[in-house]
Amino acid sequence: MLIRNFAKASCAMAALMLAGCEGGVLDPKGQVGIDEKQLIVIATLLMLIVVIPVIVMTLYFAWKYRDGRDHEIYAPKWAHSKTIELVVWCVPIVIVGILGVITWHSTHKLDPYQPLEHEAEPIIVEVVSLNWKWLFIYPEQGIASVNELAFPANVPVNFKISSDTAMNSFFIPQLGSQIYSMAGMTTKLHLIANEPGTYKGISANYSGAGFTGMKFNAIATPTRDDFNAWVAKVKREGAALGQESYRELAKESSNNPVSYYASVSDGLFEQIVMQYMHQHQMPAQEGMAMPAATLHGQSHEQVHASESSNTTGGEH
Repeated sequence: MLIRNFAKASCAMAALMLAGCEGGVLDPKGQVGIDEKQLIVIATLLMLIVVIPVIVMTLYFAWKYRDGRDHEIYAPKWAHSKTIELVVWCVPIVIVGILGVITWHSTHKLDPYQPLEHEAEPIIVEVVSLNWKWLFIYPEQGIASVNELAFPANVPVNFKISSDTAMNSFFIPQLGSQIYSMAGMTTKLHLIANEPGTYKGISANYSGAGFTGMKFNAIATPTRDDFNAWVAKVKREGAALGQESYRELAKESSNNPVSYYASVSDGLFEQIVMQYMHQHQMPAQEGMAMPAATLHGQSHEQVHASESSNTTGGEH
């Protein structure tokens, strides 16, 4: 009776906790996410072939050979069984072999750098992780947004990802893979949403005090016309993103609201990446130099002051 009540209470508690869960990797809404979920399920089921018998036998042996049960066969000199040896070696080897084949195939199929095969022309988005916000630049549309990403459903999205601060991780759980953003480097990711909706995007890599606020909405619009309407809204409501405004944007701030930029200076993403190369400087469009956002733990202002001091010293 006690065990039955405990089982009922456990089921009720599990249902209550699951009711509070939001859609994630196990509720995919994009083709990449669906393929990854399938891989997770297959790998889990294969591993359960070993795990479940081990748990069952552990409980069975504890019950069968419990204290007070004295009519079982006692064989103190027993030490070997060919059948048991065959099972405990062959079954794991077969499982590992199957997992190896699946992993090899899925690793190439789900390569984040590999463009998705689709008849629709992809949307290109350049992503920059900052302290502590996400900047999305649309080079083809000439706009940018902070903490809001939009694209048409059933259209591939080609992401180019970098960082202007510590290493971070760009992740939209319901759409597919996460990929790291690193200063001075460009990583790539290709995703698609199979249906319209608003999906949660997060940072999957701890990056400091404001890390928990690095969230954004990924909006998959029903049609490309709806996406174009969003672009028009950004151009109507946004400001210009140039060298000076980018400096202000790159300053540390937490829990940032959504903001729009109606225009973006040419080559801004490449400049953000290249500032960590050579002189650790970003050449500006208007003859200015933009310092690195973070150089050995220094802020934008500290790096700028340091470079100004070095320039003054050189003149003397």
